[in-house]
This record gives sequence, structure tokens and C-alpha cells, in this order.
Amino acid sequence: MWNDENLLDKLKENQAVWIKINSLFVEQKIAPKTLLLREGEISNNFFFIKKGCLRESSNHDGKDITFQFFFEGEAVASIDSFIEQKPSLFSIETIEQSTILLLKRENYLNILKNFPDIQNTFQDLLFKRFRIYGELFISRIKNTPQELYKDLIDNHSEIIKRIPQHYIASYLGITPISLSRIRNRKQ
Repeated sequence: MWNDENLLDKLKENQAVWIKINSLFVEQKIAPKTLLLREGEISNNFFFIKKGCLRESSNHDGKDITFQFFFEGEAVASIDSFIEQKPSLFSIETIEQSTILLLKRENYLNILKNFPDIQNTFQDLLFKRFRIYGELFISRIKNTPQELYKDLIDNHSEIIKRIPQHYIASYLGITPISLSRIRNRKQ
């Protein structure tokens, strides 16, 4: 969706290194609505999506707030929690039946120790992720829910096609009824 490049493809470019590290990525099939990381837990896993869709969300006084969706080819983690070993500010959940490659933190650290050239690849991902979070943050401040929805239609049709409406409403910061009104105006 927002990423420029598939991180796993970039890692596979160096075949000699990939042969040595690919066994550290554990493939798992995950049912829809499975919490991979609960808000407040410490993240010890990096998730690479082969198939399916995940979301990052937070709970504020019982209100579910979705702030990002991830699809095939994207990497997902609570980066600050993963690196700093602090409680995660959000949850990560599957939306669809998903197939992920899981990289445990200790394996990530071993890869960086034994293959320092790969550190740049992960740093590139982190910088892109921070840029994306900044763009999302600014768009939430500057744009109305109608403008955010139009952006989804124009630039992120994958969300419109695959994500249940109540998650899209949560993402836009509105109720499903308000989303329905916006959608009816668009037709």
C-alpha cells in the first residue's frame, strides 16, 4: 500500500546471505481477527505478509481506533516496542486469513550482528515507516473524513475493496453510519 519496496525481495537480492538467513523466517497461516500483538505487550516479532491483511489499532476508552492497514509484501511491527523493548502503543491484528513470515527479535539481532550490510535494509524500512506515520498524522490533522475517504478511493483502493466498513470508519475516525453517509454522497 504505502511502501515503496518489498523488504523480503530486497533481502533475497543477495542469494548467499538469503540462503543463510531464510530459515529464521517462520511461515505461519493465521485466522482472521487474530491478535498478533496486544497493546501494552512488548513486541518480540516482525511480521512479513505473504498473503492477507493486517491492521494496527489502539483502544481509547473502549473505542477501537485503526490507524494503518498492511497488505502483501509489507512488513509490520511495533517498531519502538520491538527495538526498545517497551510496551507497544497499539495492537496488530489480522483482518483476513493471512500467511505471514515471522522473524523473532533474537533472530533479527543475530542477522544484524552476522550480516551488518543488512542493517541498511532494515534502516531504510524504519525511515520509510516513520515518514509514512508522519504523513498519516498530518493527513489526520489537515483533512476532513470526506477528504480522507476520497484519498482512499483515489490512492488506496485496496483498502476500499478488502477492508470491512467498520474498520474503514475507525480508520477515518468516524462512526459506520457517518461513513455510510459519505459513501452515499459519493455515488
